[in-house]
Amino acid sequence: MVRSILLGSLAAAALSAPPAHAAEACDGVAGAGKVKLTVTAEGVRSAAGEVAFTLYGDDQRRFLAKGGKAGRVRTASVAPRTSACFWVTPGHYAVAIYHDENGDRTFNRTLTTPKEGFGFSNDAPTTLGLPSFAKVRFAVPAGDMTMRIRMRYAR
Repeated sequence: MVRSILLGSLAAAALSAPPAHAAEACDGVAGAGKVKLTVTAEGVRSAAGEVAFTLYGDDQRRFLAKGGKAGRVRTASVAPRTSACFWVTPGHYAVAIYHDENGDRTFNRTLTTPKEGFGFSNDAPTTLGLPSFAKVRFAVPAGDMTMRIRMRYAR
């Protein structure tokens, strides 16, 4: 009985896909009119868990809203930097990232303090709450682009 439970657990683990490696972690499909937006989280403090990269389109009402994302990549954390990419059309976007160190796919925080690392496009400041959409909004040109975001940890 114990053996069959153990074998079942191992089979389930083998079938579940591990987080993608940073070099493979892209959202979207290359094609006509698409450019590659590469986002690199700088200052990742450990290889524990994964880093979630969330892309938002040019709509401030959808920024950080449930169901508001244009794309998301979750990839294995690599210290000190982890990267992901998105195939997008040129235009304006915003990016939010967090280091899901415990792998629970939730941005853990106390009432006022993040427990996991985070960052926003343009390294927008978060002194008193979340940054405004205007501070995180950036333009993706007609050619491929790389953006670096500094990971911030409260502790």
